[in-house]
Amino acid sequence: MNKEVKEGIIKVSISAVLLAVAYILDKSFEFRIWQLLLIYLVPYLIVGFETIKEAFEELFEGNVFNEDFLMVIATAGALAIGFLPGSEGHEFTEAVFVMLFFQIGEIFEEIAEGRSEKAITELMNIRPDAANLEKDGQIISVNPEEINIGDIIVIRPGEKVALDAVVIEGSSSLDTVALTGESVPREVTAGDDILSGCVNMSGLLRAKVTKPFSESTVSKIINLVENASEKKSKSETYIAKFAKVYTPIVVISAILLAFLPPIISGSFKTEFVSWFSRALTFLVVSCPCAFVISIPLSFFGGIGGASKNGILIKGSNYLETLSHTDRIVFDKTGTLTKGVFQVSLIHADDIDERELLHIAAHVERHSSHPIASSLKEAYGDENDSCSVTDIEEIAGKGVKANVNGKIVYVGNMKLMEALNIRPKHCEHNETVIHVAVDGRYAGHIVIADKVKDDSKETILKLKEIGVKKTVMLTGDKEETAKAVANELGLDEYKAGLLPGDKVSCLQDYLNEKTNGNTLAFVGDGINDAPVLASADIGIAMGAMGSDAAIEAADVVIMDDKPSKIVTAIRIAKRTVSIAHQNTILSISVKVAVLILALFGIASMWMAVFADVGVLVLAVLNATRALNTKKI
Repeated sequence: MNKEVKEGIIKVSISAVLLAVAYILDKSFEFRIWQLLLIYLVPYLIVGFETIKEAFEELFEGNVFNEDFLMVIATAGALAIGFLPGSEGHEFTEAVFVMLFFQIGEIFEEIAEGRSEKAITELMNIRPDAANLEKDGQIISVNPEEINIGDIIVIRPGEKVALDAVVIEGSSSLDTVALTGESVPREVTAGDDILSGCVNMSGLLRAKVTKPFSESTVSKIINLVENASEKKSKSETYIAKFAKVYTPIVVISAILLAFLPPIISGSFKTEFVSWFSRALTFLVVSCPCAFVISIPLSFFGGIGGASKNGILIKGSNYLETLSHTDRIVFDKTGTLTKGVFQVSLIHADDIDERELLHIAAHVERHSSHPIASSLKEAYGDENDSCSVTDIEEIAGKGVKANVNGKIVYVGNMKLMEALNIRPKHCEHNETVIHVAVDGRYAGHIVIADKVKDDSKETILKLKEIGVKKTVMLTGDKEETAKAVANELGLDEYKAGLLPGDKVSCLQDYLNEKTNGNTLAFVGDGINDAPVLASADIGIAMGAMGSDAAIEAADVVIMDDKPSKIVTAIRIAKRTVSIAHQNTILSISVKVAVLILALFGIASMWMAVFADVGVLVLAVLNATRALNTKKI
């Protein structure tokens, strides 16, 4: 509970007690009208002083038609009625009561905003205050902004990682929950990258800084979240425009309602008090604060709830767009698959399987290609006595080398065909690496990019929540793409694409979509920036530390789980639904009471419910957007 809320509760409590005392005195003793006004002014000014002050401040700044000003006019008018002939004497009580309930609504709004802001500020707390710089054999605590690329930092157990770096000594577990929303620690050791914002849980780490603080992961995330509220949804923009037109119309209508009917009827003296009272009721009811406040609060809550799940949404407009998504186009590698090639099968021919892997790994030992890396990782022992010389790259086909005096070729089917060697057929659709030794076929090794554990479940759940079409775009060969698409249950796929081809394909899908619905593209953000930017909504997967992802995407999922896409869409749909509920609630109740006010049926008490009561209900409903536990 913040300071403003505490002060508000104290003022409301004191005012409520004094209102009760004033009411008892009013009923127990005979007072002159000016004496009664002074008695009621005490609780009125205690609870309403800030509202009156803000109303006049806005007035001097040129913003006349705001909810504070409407409340001051309505309550001051009610106080004035008490002096007019024909008044019933309860207007003073109504004036204080209206202001009292208005402040109660303000308190509920403040509490709701505080809860939403807390979800955001929890994410902002990942910003480190200091870093341990190793300099001249000593460790000194400095501001992270003073550290340069290449400097050595020390991260002790329990401390936040201050800058993006690579571990050069030590091993530990990192708590990444602030970045990803996941509670499972990440194990790191020498050679691993670490990101600012994580918390070192166990061992002491020495690391070399790879990015200045201004370009670190934590700085980019904080900047993204801080700017999220500036990008308004269509609903918020419409509400703001609506309020600017609606409020002056209401004030003018209230003035006409107070004066025209008694003038037209010719009974101004006898009917003015009644029509003036109706006009004040009309004014209180018509105050648009319920939906002006609750709609932005709903979207703010949705963004906060998403951030708690490791999903960064850059603005309310993207949240609203995401809620209408009915087609999703996926990149394959690194998005639906792990993007890490692994040896899955070894089929040797007249040679030991371990020996076949040994030969292939040593031939590829100097290559940085992902397939070469997977062969070296599978074999593991590069420090044996094997002699590898005369290494020759054969463009688009493979590698030739002399291994322990034998001529070894490692490559694809084209390489085997060029050597007039007929390899054995492999029924697997993954990447197949063929090996020939001294002109004879030695066997083949199957390299597979593994599908992520929750990819299949993600596609199924996307269809359950209304996504009509799922597509995969990949640069892989037809057989591999088809196998992955069939395994995951995708509706469509396109294989053998270059980066430029993906943009063209996406444009075709954008041209096919229907009005009112949106198309999302999901990629890893490293080489998919053009496609992410072209889609209605770009979603970057597994984007911890990826500058391209954070900059190009509209939604950034910080961990590596495709299932978070489902969570993001569910949060978006729920948030928009809550905003619509608040709009319908606010407008329907107000219209009903406004009609009653025109005919003199609605009292000031009913007006209070139509304004403050609806505001409280709408704000409480808006806070539901923060609760994402069951999503």
